[in-house]
Amino acid sequence: MGRRSVLRRWVSALFVVGALTAVTIAPAASASTSNAKVIAGMVDVNTNLGYENAAAAGTGMVLSSAGEVLTNNHVIEGATTIKVRDVGNGRTYNASVVGYDVAADVAVVQLKSASKLKTVPIGSSSAVKVGAKVTAIGNAGGTGGTPSSASGTVAALDQSITASDELNGTSEQLTGLIETNAAIEPGDSGGPLVNAAGDVIAMVTAGSSGFEFQRGAGEGFAIPINTATALARQMESGRFSGNVHRGATAFLGVDVAPSGYYRGGSFIAGALVVAVVPASPAEEAGLVAGDAITSFAGQSVTSPTQLTHLLLARAPGAKVQLGWVDRYGTTHRATVTLASGPPQ
Repeated sequence: MGRRSVLRRWVSALFVVGALTAVTIAPAASASTSNAKVIAGMVDVNTNLGYENAAAAGTGMVLSSAGEVLTNNHVIEGATTIKVRDVGNGRTYNASVVGYDVAADVAVVQLKSASKLKTVPIGSSSAVKVGAKVTAIGNAGGTGGTPSSASGTVAALDQSITASDELNGTSEQLTGLIETNAAIEPGDSGGPLVNAAGDVIAMVTAGSSGFEFQRGAGEGFAIPINTATALARQMESGRFSGNVHRGATAFLGVDVAPSGYYRGGSFIAGALVVAVVPASPAEEAGLVAGDAITSFAGQSVTSPTQLTHLLLARAPGAKVQLGWVDRYGTTHRATVTLASGPPQ
């Protein structure tokens, strides 16, 4: 599989939103000089998805002169290597993951050997009003170079979406989002939504390749910057709670999809194994494509999303009991030692 010109793997989404108001949408264009300070603090995020033999690209915002960058979790999900090009100085840096929150779609990466970087001007999302003029700026199309922009207005506040990833079968409910009619494009995810004063009020989250949703007048969604930076501070400090993950990610080595099987006339849900990574803990345990994972560390697994969250609660090197049913209905159990892998 070749390079993906845009962000990550989220490929479909069911949006739970209110009624939309028809508006005129400005086409994407080179970002204006009035947003020069924002642009100077932006980055292009390019990832290699080694286990998928693919690549992806997105956007990020520099939070500190030492190279801490805010982006979406789905921009770096599955990345085995991350390279970041700073728009302000044109240099490219290797990056490592500081932390991420799958449920909130927020991540922070650290650029290696970076210093004296320009940062984006952070505003506040607490005073954002419906109808306010905004501009989305990002790496539209994942092509890099000068960021493009799309102007519009705030269409609604406190919106919720359910976004799902067809490659791993997971889905997450994102809440409290800002909806905009700015024409967000694939590759813009992780980029800034800027107010008329030139301050960042939110981070674009719905701009991925094949990220299909009920597109009315070209609506997009963004995470309020107060929410995103609060999570970033937890990741940076190491003092975190809830769904924030910091440190190495436990790795089982399977691609899964929602599935289930019948036993004794009853339907039992599970996570269908679509593919197994060679030399992974899953392969060593004997899992093959077509098996359905039904338990992990003593807990029932009823969906790929649940399996992901159970994995995130463990550290690499942990030994867990894994249960699965093969395509013939036979139950299997094995103890696996989790490896270290890419962010979920």
